[in-house]
Amino acid sequence: MDSSIHVSNWTRLRKVFSAFCLIFLLLLTKGVVIGEERPNIIFIMVDDLGKDWINCYGGDNIQTPYIDQLAKEGMKFHNAWSMPQCTPTRATLLTGQYPWRSGWVNHWDVPRWGVGYFDWKLNPSFSQALKKAGYTNAISGKWQINDFRLEPDAMKKHGFDEWCLWTGYETGVKASALRYWHPYVNTRAGSRTYSGEFGPDIYNQFLVEFIKGHVNKPWCVYYPMALTHGPLVHTPDETRAEKTYPRFKAMIRYMDKLVGQIVRAVDESGQAEKTLIIFTTDNGSPGVMGTRGGIKPSGGKASRFEGGVCQPFIARWKGIIKPNSETDELLDFSDLYPTFLELAGAQKPDGHQIDGHSFAGLIRNEKDYQPRKWILSMGHGPAARDQKGVRGKLDYAPRVIRNKTHKVWVNSHREIEALYDLVKDPYEKKNLIAESNPVQEEHESIVQKFKEIVDIMPRKDARPKYRDRAPNSWDKPINF
Repeated sequence: MDSSIHVSNWTRLRKVFSAFCLIFLLLLTKGVVIGEERPNIIFIMVDDLGKDWINCYGGDNIQTPYIDQLAKEGMKFHNAWSMPQCTPTRATLLTGQYPWRSGWVNHWDVPRWGVGYFDWKLNPSFSQALKKAGYTNAISGKWQINDFRLEPDAMKKHGFDEWCLWTGYETGVKASALRYWHPYVNTRAGSRTYSGEFGPDIYNQFLVEFIKGHVNKPWCVYYPMALTHGPLVHTPDETRAEKTYPRFKAMIRYMDKLVGQIVRAVDESGQAEKTLIIFTTDNGSPGVMGTRGGIKPSGGKASRFEGGVCQPFIARWKGIIKPNSETDELLDFSDLYPTFLELAGAQKPDGHQIDGHSFAGLIRNEKDYQPRKWILSMGHGPAARDQKGVRGKLDYAPRVIRNKTHKVWVNSHREIEALYDLVKDPYEKKNLIAESNPVQEEHESIVQKFKEIVDIMPRKDARPKYRDRAPNSWDKPINF
């Protein structure tokens, strides 16, 4: 046989092999695992609702069939921590950074109080990273950390292609106070009132249409729901609900119904096996408490107790996550950013430090998944303002830290003032430091390990990161 034929065949084989290697490397850089597409991501976060109002978590006197079904089809987490209130939770999940690092330690309504804003350059969000990786991003519900009067393109700069949002109350714009009936909603077309309509229906239908209209390329939906935060209102399904508890329960039932509509949109569009759906809440219940097994939570919104920081958290990804599964592994909201980036094959911005740990391996049931050893929650009470702008209320905010079995409360002097055994005492009734005098050697050893974690963190929390801009007429006055 002619040797030139051998050379020619070998040359062709080398070219084919080289082309295959190039394609493989491109797939890796795009985050595609061979045999598994990059998933769509839906992150649903209810506003102001704890486990005490979710039936599959043992909530009494409430039915949440659609959320319960989501848990049956996916994985239910028992130890997922948010921050204890709105702004710290949102800043943490968007950036993957703890509040002590990002500076968003306390709650701050930007359009209501002026000054400060969630700066897309200094606080890069997971949405920006996903967009660079080829994802189409949508957000609907409540934002409240930018002023759209001053920043009409804020959502685009944060990496979202489409949005439908209640802006948060804009001082001086009376109509903007409404998020439910006759809502004031911002879209790419601007802000306006939707007279006679129920805001949650608008936010939800927007996402249903988005999901059904995007079936070929990967997408991400961030759904910070308006429900079930106050003011308490009647819903289209229960128009006669008037008193506090009937209205709150009606809002929960309506929220559950809307979650069902989102899941149905995914399933009916044929995307169930390529879509990760996460359901959770941003903090514990407000003053309207439910019960689990007849017992009220140890605390609610803005509390350091488990009822304030440990949230319902459910993940469904058909064909990947084992149905009707549960986990006691630790997770907090700083973990969402790295998880979404890993699943999407996205890269974090240079210089952006991440405190969270990806739990992609957990939901994929990978044998080499490394569980978290500890989680953190902090961010109680309102922020403050001084001559330099917005800041945390204290130089060092109180916080709580837990490992697999124990939890400590750390005060503003960086001192551990309480130790609880969450396995034996889930409602935190017995402070092992206060009730053992002298402190037992076993407890001293546990506290010392937590002190080592505390020592990792700076002695002073960062200030919120944003660029200065001209004062506005509605800026909150400085009170010293």
